Amino acid sequence: MKKPVLLLLGIAIGVGVSYFYFNRQEVATTSEEATMARAIVKPKGVITPAQARALNNNWTDTRKKVVDSVAGRPDNRSSWWSLEDIENYLAYAENQADTLGYTLDGIRIYLGVYAGNAPNGKADYATVFWVPTGKKSKSQGSFINISLYSNHDIPGGDPLNDGTGGVPPGSGYE
Repeated sequence: MKKPVLLLLGIAIGVGVSYFYFNRQEVATTSEEATMARAIVKPKGVITPAQARALNNNWTDTRKKVVDSVAGRPDNRSSWWSLEDIENYLAYAENQADTLGYTLDGIRIYLGVYAGNAPNGKADYATVFWVPTGKKSKSQGSFINISLYSNHDIPGGDPLNDGTGGVPPGSGYE
């Protein structure tokens, strides 16, 4: 009689342990849980809305008249990309950097101006575009990385442009 009780007790304990072990593994592998478990870190350089307004006002006070007079009208002052486009571009740039033998370490944002014959009403308006930056990856078989510099534009890396301009183009940060 003792043997069947011990057998049933062993089965119950085994089922209980298995349930908690496998259930914990399943929960930990879901992308939602993984995202929630990741620590949210405030990046360097995050500023307050008041600081952003001050920067925008400084640009307006010191640059707007000159830029608008050269353009002959209020110029574009911002560009917008969807979160999906940003995430897709970062994944694309990282993959392309790897293919080109680089390690992606950031993005540099450049100012530009569309040509006078640009389509979609963009002619002569200012724009910004993103360029992937990185450092040359270690060559295979090397144990020393001779590249001491990073943050350089990746030669052959495809820049991202075609963000949506501000509406109206001359409006600043509010």
